Amino acid sequence: GAIFSAMLETVHIATLSTMLTIFIALPVSYIAAQNTTPNKATLWLGRFILVSSRSVNTIIWALLFVAIFGPGVLAGILAVMFRSVGFIGKLMGEAIEEIDRRPVEAMEATGASKLKVVLYAIVPQVMPAFFAIIILRWDINIRESTVLGLVGAGGIGVLLQGSIDMFAWQTVATILLAIVVLVILGEALTSVLRKKVI
Repeated sequence: GAIFSAMLETVHIATLSTMLTIFIALPVSYIAAQNTTPNKATLWLGRFILVSSRSVNTIIWALLFVAIFGPGVLAGILAVMFRSVGFIGKLMGEAIEEIDRRPVEAMEATGASKLKVVLYAIVPQVMPAFFAIIILRWDINIRESTVLGLVGAGGIGVLLQGSIDMFAWQTVATILLAIVVLVILGEALTSVLRKKVI
């Protein structure tokens, strides 16, 4: 029962962090793409955010947020989220840069606002890539969330670390087996979702 609850917490960390990442990563990817950024300053700001996010490992982010907020799920969610921003933002930025410019130019020629150009000329072209990237990142986040507990950031890792400290090797083996099952289930689910989206 304790292992199942911890596994559920791990999935919640991965899911919530992925959902929260979307709200940060999409605006950053927009300003980090050369064909949509307002100016060079915003381009370099966007790219700085993406590089900074990807340069720091999830465990380091977790240690930072555990120090700020204390041990718990919040630190885990923020750690995975901050790490995911760079991944999703970079891939979405590249997807935006690869769009067909003709629909954008056609809408601009009719005097459409920036918002309408984004909604009707850019978004439809990047939606398949967006869903594929989000699904992939959620799969990665499940795996990353399993080890966050080792530094006190919630999830199954807390139980794993406690069992290792108590030399409860049977429990450790059970937890490791549960992690493997969770990762396999996550991989299977993301594979099905990718087939439906792409």
